[in-house]
Amino acid sequence: MITRVLLVDDHKIMRDGIRAILKLDEDFQVIGESDNGTDAVALTRKLRPDIVLMDIGLPGLNGIEATAEILRYQPDIRVAILSMYDDEHSVVSAIRSGARAFVLKRASDSDLLDALRTVAKGGSYLSPQVSDRLLTRIQKGDLDAKPLPSALEGLSPRELQVLRLVAEGKTSKEIAVMLALGLQTVRSYRKTMMKKLSVNNVAGLTQLALAAGLTKLPGPPAREQLLSASAVGGE
Repeated sequence: MITRVLLVDDHKIMRDGIRAILKLDEDFQVIGESDNGTDAVALTRKLRPDIVLMDIGLPGLNGIEATAEILRYQPDIRVAILSMYDDEHSVVSAIRSGARAFVLKRASDSDLLDALRTVAKGGSYLSPQVSDRLLTRIQKGDLDAKPLPSALEGLSPRELQVLRLVAEGKTSKEIAVMLALGLQTVRSYRKTMMKKLSVNNVAGLTQLALAAGLTKLPGPPAREQLLSASAVGGE
């Protein structure tokens, strides 16, 4: 039985390489591609692949958020995260989002195929380097799950998602499209977050998101543009 795969990566050269690998294996068929998390969610609903091979670093919705969105409505679909990072926070976040595999981009072709075959059969897979590091940290008792700062503990997962996008300079209209929400719903989220966090404007939300590490401020001149936009409300 052929396993239908949706490729999600913002680098075309990476998608081309993975597609070439899977094309040589009769067990897999690439049925679609996306270069961002928002479109990946929409394509998954349209194409209903067996597996979504998801890059973790994507524009808009990142791979973790896109995975959570996909599984919120289609829990039967399996997601395998592909990442160039092997830090514990990324791995734990991916697992918590519902991903069934975490594969490093430096993995060999055979490791990638093994991961996809394992996931296709209903199993789970971690790249050996990742599983070894996690095992060592767990045995030492010092695995850092990086809990949220206390100021953000009262926010729901959806509110945290909206907060990150607000901090990245997205308008309410853009967020509504990205998350398939109504415009008034997004605005309501913003108002609720401001009340919960005791801030009066988008600039305040942005500062808290940056301090919590939900996003990173881009370098100049984008930094100045983002701060200017957040100061005036970012609607």
